[in-house]
Amino acid sequence: MLELCKTVLNGVHEDKNLFRKELIKSLSWLDQEDQDKFQRWVRERFGNEYPDIIDEILKTKYSFAS
Repeated sequence: MLELCKTVLNGVHEDKNLFRKELIKSLSWLDQEDQDKFQRWVRERFGNEYPDIIDEILKTKYSFAS
């Protein structure tokens, strides 16, 4: 599932709104361990492109898997 989430974000990263939606959705699908890996990957891969969205989503306490 982690690799699928990475693939999806890579595919939609040119659309800011879609990137935001898919980032939230991806985090909701992953268990805590994969969420941690995914968050590190997102910051490394897209941190310069969408720092505002990434900070908003990753710092917000959504009801992701626990």
